[in-house]
Amino acid sequence: MTSGTERIEASFSVPPELSDQRLDQAVARLMPEHSRSRIQGWVRSGELTVNGEKRRPRDRVLVDDRVDVAAQAEAEVTWEAEAIDLDIIHEDEHLIVLNKPAGLVVHPAAGHEAGTLVNALLHHAPELERIPRAGIVHRLDKDTSGIMVVARSLEAHTSLVAQLQERRMGREYQAVCLGELTGGGRIEQPIGRHPQQRKKMAVVPDGRPAVTHYRLVRRMAGFSHIRCQLESGRTHQIRVHMAHIRHPLLGDPVYGSRMRYPRGTDEELRSVLDGFRRQALHAARLELAHPATDEFCEWEAPLPADFRQLLDALSAFEERRSAS
Repeated sequence: MTSGTERIEASFSVPPELSDQRLDQAVARLMPEHSRSRIQGWVRSGELTVNGEKRRPRDRVLVDDRVDVAAQAEAEVTWEAEAIDLDIIHEDEHLIVLNKPAGLVVHPAAGHEAGTLVNALLHHAPELERIPRAGIVHRLDKDTSGIMVVARSLEAHTSLVAQLQERRMGREYQAVCLGELTGGGRIEQPIGRHPQQRKKMAVVPDGRPAVTHYRLVRRMAGFSHIRCQLESGRTHQIRVHMAHIRHPLLGDPVYGSRMRYPRGTDEELRSVLDGFRRQALHAARLELAHPATDEFCEWEAPLPADFRQLLDALSAFEERRSAS
């Protein structure tokens, strides 16, 4: 089981622009690589002092107050490290960008204590045990494939969480939905827990705000290949929103409807459709500001083989149908 600590020591004087601010707020400005909740813990434990004295997080600081930190960054996670192959697109001292395969669970949980992405990451980069949630700042469903970014440092974690909250992280998905769309659109509907089926999400009046933009790539034989961009990051957002407008994702076992085969479906297409046993959703592109340099970065994850086979089969059937 992973374990370990890192000593954090710092001393500084409160500058004029932070005078009369709360202690935890002022230190968060001076030590942006650490979360405010972590700083509050140091204040309460006495690992962070002001002028040699213990204070409360809400106490005000004054100009030239001396703040001293002598703390242990305890391991944030205690999950097992496992040697599981990762498809890494980019990595440096602050970030790991990877292409998650369909079928891989992101976090250990009841029923999935091992064999997850987190277990693999802890083996690849043991320092992630000291990062909240092992550096995971956003997630993909088990059967959604594609690109994810992992924070490898506390500085990166703080930055990435802020970029997500401020909607500055760009994420584009590719999907195949049922029905032939006539064009793109914008779905703005609140998402929350389904009122009866608590394991599902749904569009509900008291849900959290959620916005999905989609644009049509191609119509093919009763289906549509689309690209989606998120303004928010709600659980199952694309799947719920597309089902809400009656174009659920092909293969979605939770929000989809019974497979509707195109008119004239032959055995070749039927075999591919029946064999595609997950939601047709892939996180294709990611944009963000690098936490250390603020440089604009973008990466893409190629479509996996099953998704390419699905598109090829639909395209080939469309051509066969047009030629007949």
